[in-house]
Formats: sequence, structure tokens, C-alpha cells
Amino acid sequence: MYSLSDFDFNLPPERIAQFPLPDRSASRLLHVDGARLVDRQFTDILELLQPGDLLVMNDTRVLKARFFGVKDSGGKVEVLVERVLDTRTVLAQVRASKSPGPGVKIRLAEAFDVTVGERAGEFFTLKFEADVFDLIEQYGRLPLPPYIEHAPGEFDETRYQTVFNKVPGAVAAPTAGLHFDEALLQKLKDKGVNFAYVTLHVGAGTFQPVRTENLAEHKMHTEWYTMPQETVDAARAARAAGRDVIAVGTTSLRALESASQSGELVAGSADTALFITPGYLFKTVTRLITNFHLPKSTLLMLVSAFAGYDEIRAAYAHAIANEYRFFSYGDAMLLTTPNKA
Repeated sequence: MYSLSDFDFNLPPERIAQFPLPDRSASRLLHVDGARLVDRQFTDILELLQPGDLLVMNDTRVLKARFFGVKDSGGKVEVLVERVLDTRTVLAQVRASKSPGPGVKIRLAEAFDVTVGERAGEFFTLKFEADVFDLIEQYGRLPLPPYIEHAPGEFDETRYQTVFNKVPGAVAAPTAGLHFDEALLQKLKDKGVNFAYVTLHVGAGTFQPVRTENLAEHKMHTEWYTMPQETVDAARAARAAGRDVIAVGTTSLRALESASQSGELVAGSADTALFITPGYLFKTVTRLITNFHLPKSTLLMLVSAFAGYDEIRAAYAHAIANEYRFFSYGDAMLLTTPNKA
């Protein structure tokens, strides 16, 4: 049994990537092959995948989900949209000196008003006066992760989105997908690698550290996903042919494994609170492309479950010693799991 302290590590601040590289596919790739660690470039993914393998990518689009505003009393407020409930309603984190009660109006971005509704746990329900997506796109700010220290600029608005983004709803990027550009995707397609998509709207909870030493006491954040039937069919065909199902990022993996809890992958849409820790047996995904994750995070626990606890500890120590770039704008890993159901 592992506890929270087993997933801590010391990361020099200079290893946190503050900006993306000029070219998406120019990142490094640490290939974790059991106990063997191979330093590669991300474009080497072309030789590491084979015809008939299936790449599953998360086509969510990051919303400009952060707002600054004032309550009708004059108090300053910061709002981070967590989830769009319908075209006029969102769940949001609201930071203020005093929590606003139901009926309070908040002026956001000096442009429009929202009305506070009922609390939903740690979140507030906010009612918009017009289409949520239109107002967010027009007046919101891109919610870069808390460890990125610069204000979001025009460059971030392009590079903190994947080139295959389609469905708006996330408040954080599916960062493993940021390494793919159109040219690399075309080369993979020409080689015979197949593509499929899921939608999982990444929530702000992805950045929250686990705070309970006993992992069984951790309350996992929920995220909404959609698993298309076409992706189910493609994954089944790949596995039947003995090919790999490669999740591009932990978000794609979380969607695939959440939709596999019956023992086989099924189509549909649902909330998932799946918390993957060592000991979990993977039902659909056989390989994973992922970035490096925060200490004490649920994502570090997930990759430790996938590739092996000792293997991930060794890989992270190697990455730090060899000056890999960490987190959202950083380098990537390719992992294979021995832990299959």
C-alpha cells in the first residue's frame, strides 16, 4: 500500500517549462521501456509506433475561463469557470474576501453581469445573461496553470491548444497532445497508424495536490467525458489485431479506462471520478504518451500505476538529472504498461 509521501519528489524550479518551444514537435521524449530509459526526440514517436496501432486523442478545447470582476458591493472577485452546465449556466470557483450569496450580481471583465445561484460543494453556480461560450470567448482570459508565471498572451492562445481541438469545455489543456503538429500527424497517418478521439473536459482539479496521507481518503475530482462508438470500434479492432491502443495523455487514458469499467470498452457520456493508483489493472490502454507531472498529484499516481512505481521514480530522477523540461509546456514520456487486466 502506497501513501501520499511515496509520490513526492524535489524538482528544481528551473526545470518547470515556462514557455513552449518554438516548434510543437521539438520536445524531447523519454522512452521508458521497463527498466531501460532511452533519451529521444518527440519526432521519434514515428518509429516507435507501428502500422495498425491506434492513437487516441482528446479533442477538447480550452476555454478562456478566467475572469476578474467586482461584486455589486464593490468587492473584487476572481472567477474560474470549472464546467459549462448549459448555454446560460456554469459552475465556477469564486475567490473573494467574502463568499457571495445567492442573488448577488458580479460584474465580470467590466463587460457583463452574472448572478450567483446555489452552491455546489466548492463551486458556485453562475447565471450568465447571454450565451456562455460567446461571452467566455470574447471577454475571458486563458487559464494558464498556476506554476506558469507569465500572463497569457496571443502565443499561449495558440500553443495551449492542441491542433486537433474541437469541443470547447476544458479549463486546462490535454498537454501530451500539444507535441503533435499537422506534419507529424500526417507522417503517422502515412505510416498506417490509426487515429481516434475522445472528449474529456479537463477541470482545474487536475492541478490540485492530494492532501491526505492515506490515499483511500482522497476525494477525486470529477470530469465529463464522451466516448464515441467509432472510437470503441477502433480500439476493439486494434486489440483484436494485436496492436497497441496508445492514449495521448492521461485525460485520454482516463476516458478510455472510465468507459471500460464493465470489463470492455463501451460508448457513452458520463462523469468520471476514476482514481487510478498502483495496483490498478488497465483494461484498454496498452501505451501512454504523457508529460511529467506534479509531485503528490493524482496524475503521478496514475503513471506509476501504468508503468510501475519503481520505473517512474527512476524515470523522473533521470529526467531531472538530464534537464528535461517539466509540466504543461515541457517534454514527454512514452510508457508501456505490464499491468493489463
